[in-house]
Amino acid sequence: MTHPRLIETMKKPDFYPHHPAEVEFIQTHISYVFIAGDIVYKVKKHLQFDFLDFTSLEKRKFYCEEELRLNRRLAPDTYLDVVAISRDSQGNFTLDKGAEIIDYAVRMKKLPADRMLKTLLSKGMADEKIMDAVARKIAVFHQQAQTGGHIDEMGDIENIRLNNEENFAETTKYINVTVPEYQYKFIRDYVRKFLTAKKALFAKRVAGHKIRDCHGDLHLDHICITDDIVIFDCIEFNERFRCGDVAEDVAFLTMDIDFNGFPRHADDFVQSYVKYSGDADMLTLLNFYRCYYAYVRGKVNGFRLAQKEVTKNERAEITKTAAKYFDLAYTYAARLDQPVLILTAGLMGSGKSYQARTLASRFGAEVIRTDILRKESFRMEPTDRRYEDFGRGIYSDDISLLIYNKAFDLAEQKIRQGKPVIIDASFKRRTERQRALDLARNLGIRFYILECVCPDDITKRRLERRVRENNNASDGRWELFQKQKDEFDAIDEVPDDCHIKIDTSANPEIKRQDIIRKIKWEE
Repeated sequence: MTHPRLIETMKKPDFYPHHPAEVEFIQTHISYVFIAGDIVYKVKKHLQFDFLDFTSLEKRKFYCEEELRLNRRLAPDTYLDVVAISRDSQGNFTLDKGAEIIDYAVRMKKLPADRMLKTLLSKGMADEKIMDAVARKIAVFHQQAQTGGHIDEMGDIENIRLNNEENFAETTKYINVTVPEYQYKFIRDYVRKFLTAKKALFAKRVAGHKIRDCHGDLHLDHICITDDIVIFDCIEFNERFRCGDVAEDVAFLTMDIDFNGFPRHADDFVQSYVKYSGDADMLTLLNFYRCYYAYVRGKVNGFRLAQKEVTKNERAEITKTAAKYFDLAYTYAARLDQPVLILTAGLMGSGKSYQARTLASRFGAEVIRTDILRKESFRMEPTDRRYEDFGRGIYSDDISLLIYNKAFDLAEQKIRQGKPVIIDASFKRRTERQRALDLARNLGIRFYILECVCPDDITKRRLERRVRENNNASDGRWELFQKQKDEFDAIDEVPDDCHIKIDTSANPEIKRQDIIRKIKWEE
C-alpha cells in the first residue's frame, strides 16, 4: 500500500524544492494529486482493478513513465518528468535522490483552471474558431498516432462487441434504478443490430488504418485553451481503453459537449474535424460510439451507489447523473441515420407541438412548425396574438396554402441535406396530407403521420390555459375548436403502417417509446 506518511508529507509546502505558498490535495479514483503552486505532482495509488494494476513499485514507475510518454504527444511542455520520492538515511521523505525509493510521481506544470474548455463553454467564451482549432489539433494528432499490428486488433468487431456486452452485463442490477428497462433493452438491441448491419464498415476502418493509439479519455476537463491548445491526461494504464477507432475520441468529446448542453459546438467540432481529416465515413459511427461512451459514464457513475460511505443526498445526485447519461445514450441510439418525413396531425390543443419537439429531440430531426412560419410571414413574434374568426385573416385558406407550401419547401431542403424532418401542423385537409406523402415518395424516403387525439374536455382546459399564459405560437381557442373538428378530414388515405395514433391525454411516454422503436427499426 502507499506509505502512510507519504500523503501527509506531500501536503506540506516545505517538502518541495520550490517552496510553494500552499499545497492543494486532490484525490481521484486512482491517483493522489498535489498542486504545489505552479507545479503538480501526481502519485498513483497502490491498487488493482480488472483494468488496472498499480500494486508494485515497478508497475507504478512504469505507468508514470507511460503517462509522461503518451501525454507529451499532445502536451509536451506540460509534462516535465517522472521523479522518485525517496527516504534518506534519517527516514525523511525527499524529492532528492535518497537511500530508498518509496514511490514515483509525474511532475507537471499547473494549467490555468479558467482556460479549460468546459469553463470557456459555460461562460460563452468558446466560439467556432476555438472548436475549429481543437478539431485541427486532434485531427493532426490522429494522423500521426501509431497504428498497425496489435493496435489494429483493437478495432476487431468482436472486441467492440465484447466491450458493449460487458456494459450490458454489468448494468443489469441497475435496471429501473439508474437506467429504465425500456432504455436498457432499446440500447442493447440497437448496438447488436448496428454491429451486424455495419460489419463491413468496421472491417474497412481497420484496413484503412483508422485504428490508432489515441487519447481514450477526451473530454472537456482535459482540454486547456492557452496560447496553444493543451490536451492532457490520456489513459496510460490500459492500452485497450486508449487504442481504438479515431472516431471514438471524436465521439467521447462530442458526447461530453452534448451532456454539458452545447450541441451546436459539438456539431461545429465534427464539421471541422471532417474537414481536416477527410474522414467522412466516421460520421456513420459517431452516434454508435457516443452511445457507448454515454452508457459507460452512466455505468461508472452508477457503480458509486455501491460505496457504503455515500450519503443519502450524494446517492440521489449520483442516481440523477447516471440516469442523465443513460438517457443521453438512449437518445444517440434512437437518432435516425436516414432522412424521414413525419407529420403531426390533429385538432388544436391535441398536443401536436409537444409530441413533435419530444420525438425530434430523440430522432435528431428538424421541426418545421406552421404556427411559427405563419407569424414569421407577417413579421410577428411567435407569441404575438392575432385572434381571427375561423378561416379568416392570416388563417384564411389562401394564406394557409402559402404556409403549407413554405413548409414543404423547407422540408425538402432539409431532407436533401440528409436530415429527418417533422412538420408540425393540423393537416386537417386530406389534400395537404397527400401532398406530403407524394413529396416523401418523390424523395424516396419513409413517411409517417402521427395523429394526436385528446378528449374534448381536456382540450378545452389546455386551450383556456394557453390563452391565459400567452406563451405559445398557436392562436387556437376553444370557441374555434368545434369548427375545426367539423372540417377535419378523417385520415384514411395512407397505408395503416404509416398512420400512428397517440392519445396525449394520459401519459403518452409508453406510446412514444413504441413510436421510436417502430421508426428506428424500420430504417
